[in-house]
Amino acid sequence: MDLNKTLAAFSALSQQTRLEVFRLLVKAGSQGLLSGEIGQALGVRQNTMSADLTVLLNAGLVRNERQGRTIRYFADFDAMRELLGFLMEDCCGGRPELCQPVIDEIACAG
Repeated sequence: MDLNKTLAAFSALSQQTRLEVFRLLVKAGSQGLLSGEIGQALGVRQNTMSADLTVLLNAGLVRNERQGRTIRYFADFDAMRELLGFLMEDCCGGRPELCQPVIDEIACAG
């Protein structure tokens, strides 16, 4: 991930509702959520939710899929991996054992 994409991602996530949306979509996994479901879960009005989802889409953190008259949103896990990889690119100064606790913390627990 290049610096500009990283800055766009952090900018998108620097607002509380957008961060909550992204975390909710990560939790939803491969099933994603309809925009109305996201708004309802977070208590956010439809027009506000639409604007927040657009910011996350433009930052490349989420993707969407039209299903008839509705739109389902998904966290873009590839983009999330790229962002985490960018942050850890120069981690630990060649001592991978120092990074292991961070990797353990972000790994999905079975």
